[in-house]
Amino acid sequence: MSDSAIAFFIGLFGSVHCVGMCGPLALAVPSFQTKGWLVVADKVSYNIGRVCTYSILGLLLGFLGKQLWLLGLQEAVSIISGVLIIMAGFSRLLKIRLRESNFLSGLLLSFNNLLGYALRHRAGHFVVGMLNGLLPCGFVYLALVGAVNTTSPQAAAGYMFWFGMGTFPLMLLAMVGSGLAGPLVRRSINRTIPYVMICLGFWFILRGMNLNIPYLSPAKQNTGVSICR
Repeated sequence: MSDSAIAFFIGLFGSVHCVGMCGPLALAVPSFQTKGWLVVADKVSYNIGRVCTYSILGLLLGFLGKQLWLLGLQEAVSIISGVLIIMAGFSRLLKIRLRESNFLSGLLLSFNNLLGYALRHRAGHFVVGMLNGLLPCGFVYLALVGAVNTTSPQAAAGYMFWFGMGTFPLMLLAMVGSGLAGPLVRRSINRTIPYVMICLGFWFILRGMNLNIPYLSPAKQNTGVSICR
């Protein structure tokens, strides 16, 4: 399975979580249109804004991933990423709550202030969607870990684009249908999310081990870096 397909399915499964966490925010963004198709266009614009932000974040992190690749550290980063994802999955499975840092609290406060300013000044749905893409979210962080493990900024941007596209359908349906996925549905699917995270973590570890297993653990690629003697 390609990186793009994995990113898409991470977004697709994670969108159930997104509807529960970001859905109320998305539904609170007012539409000043009167025609139904224009309201839908606003919601599409909102979600396009989110995907754009994800792609930009991926592009920025892709420069870091490229340097790691050139330094030959990509395999180690992939293994470490897998271990961290597995730990995060088990923490959700065992319902271990981590203490919220002052930095994260300050980040959330800054985001809320910025979002409030945008809403007060009737910023368009596209702009508010882009701001929503900056909202601290565990599944976005999970996708960004995958983006860092790509080989170029373009690949990282593409990875985050497909992650965003995975979140697109359910978020759009939830916004148009005012919460399509009910609490019971979200709770049932959320129970499977830690297992998905653990499986994904093991996949990152296998990929970093270069065991020459097609799709799961491909052989180490030539970085293209030569050393003159």
